[in-house]
Amino acid sequence: MKIIIAPDSYKESLTAMDVCNAIEEGFKQVYSDATYIKVPLGDGGEGTASLLTEACGGTFVSCKVHDPLGRVIEAFYGLSPDGSTAFIEMAAASGLHLLSPKERNPLITSTYGTGELILDAINAGVQKIILGLGGSATNDGGVGMAAALGVRFLNRKRSTISLNGGGLDELAYIDTSALDSRLASIKIEAACDVNNPLVGEKGASYIFAPQKGATSTMVEQLERNMRNYADVLQECVQRDVNVAGAGAAGGMGAGVLAFLGGELVPGIDLVLSVSGIEKHMQEAELLITGEGRIDAQTIQGKTISGVATLAAQYGVPVVVIAGSADNNHQVVYKHGIDAVFSIVPGAMSLEEALQNAYENVTLTARNVAAVWKIAQQSLYKDN
Repeated sequence: MKIIIAPDSYKESLTAMDVCNAIEEGFKQVYSDATYIKVPLGDGGEGTASLLTEACGGTFVSCKVHDPLGRVIEAFYGLSPDGSTAFIEMAAASGLHLLSPKERNPLITSTYGTGELILDAINAGVQKIILGLGGSATNDGGVGMAAALGVRFLNRKRSTISLNGGGLDELAYIDTSALDSRLASIKIEAACDVNNPLVGEKGASYIFAPQKGATSTMVEQLERNMRNYADVLQECVQRDVNVAGAGAAGGMGAGVLAFLGGELVPGIDLVLSVSGIEKHMQEAELLITGEGRIDAQTIQGKTISGVATLAAQYGVPVVVIAGSADNNHQVVYKHGIDAVFSIVPGAMSLEEALQNAYENVTLTARNVAAVWKIAQQSLYKDN
């Protein structure tokens, strides 16, 4: 029996490969002789750059950048074997995991470090950049990133604004005259896992800012500031910036479109195309995937949605093992997912859930395997 294990990471807890290993460990307690194909996945968030770099046999580059709060850290990106393509994930420099829970405040966090990663790749002579949008601690519309590449964001007194979500309320002018001219000759694809617009009830601030530490009062302030940014940005670039995907990663999607001349592409499609997973589908009897939290947004271009769509083409059943399952997750059953299991065995704190994630994934996987075996035995008897 061939079983494909293809999960995303569990944010702040387990890498995608950690999840693969835990699921395999649990399943082997029931199916010790099965063939397990482990394919760690991502959709633009944390781990995507590593997956793409390793898939093509590339190398990793370390460089010093500024984290979301402006502290100097060591971050990384990947290079293809010929050095022509850079694989960058904004989570490496601007990620939520870089901050403690008490430090999380999207009014003051910035994407400047992501811009520094892009600049380093440009200096390395790349011709293409694949930029993963996801896992960010920011809600600045990409102004920090753009500033690192030469764009100036000014208030009515022509002074530089704070390069964060809180500073966008002062924005009056955008000066792109010093934007790095080398960007014009570099193809940029931004791996995006959502289709949210920049502003509005489904925009960056309302949907994602609470996950980054924003209170309800802060969310309203961030939305007002982002609307001001959207107006000034639209006047600057002379195009509609409130489009699908523009709200990704706290508005970084809009920054990619406006300042990098980039294209927003479904992150999971990009990762699946280089993962080699499809060649295993024909002989697979079961596919197990997962992510930290499954909810109604899961079907909107997330890893689970993408891999389930692929599995459906080959008639492979799909089981999800998730860190948690939101009350509104049932919509996923209409999109190629057969069953969902949460790994949390009972009431516990978030800290406990994160600390015990590997063991809980293993136990859940073991139970899923046992149920699968019972079903197979029952089917065999009936036949």
